Amino acid sequence: MIKSMTGFGRCEVLKESRKFTVELKSVNHRYLDVNIRMPKKLNFFETSIRTLLKQYANRGKVDIFITYEDTSESQVSLKYNASLAAEYMKYFKQMEEEFGLENDIRVSALSRYPEVITMEEQCEDEEELWNGLKEALEGAFAQFVETRKTEGQNLKQDILEKLTGMEKLVAFIEERSPEIIAQYRARLEEKVGELLKDTQMEESRIAAEVILFADKICTDEEVVRLKSHISHMRDTLEEKEGIGRKLDFIAQEMNREANTILSKANDLEVSNCAISLKTEIEKVREQIQNIE
Repeated sequence: MIKSMTGFGRCEVLKESRKFTVELKSVNHRYLDVNIRMPKKLNFFETSIRTLLKQYANRGKVDIFITYEDTSESQVSLKYNASLAAEYMKYFKQMEEEFGLENDIRVSALSRYPEVITMEEQCEDEEELWNGLKEALEGAFAQFVETRKTEGQNLKQDILEKLTGMEKLVAFIEERSPEIIAQYRARLEEKVGELLKDTQMEESRIAAEVILFADKICTDEEVVRLKSHISHMRDTLEEKEGIGRKLDFIAQEMNREANTILSKANDLEVSNCAISLKTEIEKVREQIQNIE
């Protein structure tokens, strides 16, 4: 199914005392460009997060925001450094003897000295941490893909409607060409008749001139190729995924043919039609820029 590169996803997972929240959004980009913002504690999983995302997206600028909360009471523990406390007391005793001062150190004061009592963060089970994070990521990524698919269907419908309009413009150019040649022949015969009056001009001379003119303005090849490109784009839109670059290439070829038709146009109606055709192609190209 066709997917847009614009999408959004969010998922919140609560695992006992752990809470994982994942949000992501994306816009169009030539490649897959991923930016992740998360707590330092989860930095270890960055490669795994990027690898997991590649299962859900091929292109786009994706911003991922991850928050993590641990409400358990065992997040940190106190550590008492007895040897360091003893070292402090040894020097306090030495200072008492050297300076004749009263050693008034109490336990409460000693505990506040650097590194005597410290708080240590408990080591967490990486596998449990990853399982919770992965569940939140997969939930957000799944929603992200669904929003991309929905937007992709809207893009597909809009492009198909524009292709139908382009087919009508191409059909008009195809039907108009013989009329232009017939009108040119009529004007040529009229002008020659006025110039030569009663003198007879060979039909072959007029025919040769008309053939030269017809060859100069002939857009048969361009029309055939445009029809083929439109059909090819319709077929490509039915492919599953990864069609953005392919569609963009087809649109470039369509624009090239429209430019050639415009350069050959020797008729105001065909010229206006070719301009409208180029305008529609450009609109399609703009939409294609958002397709993955």
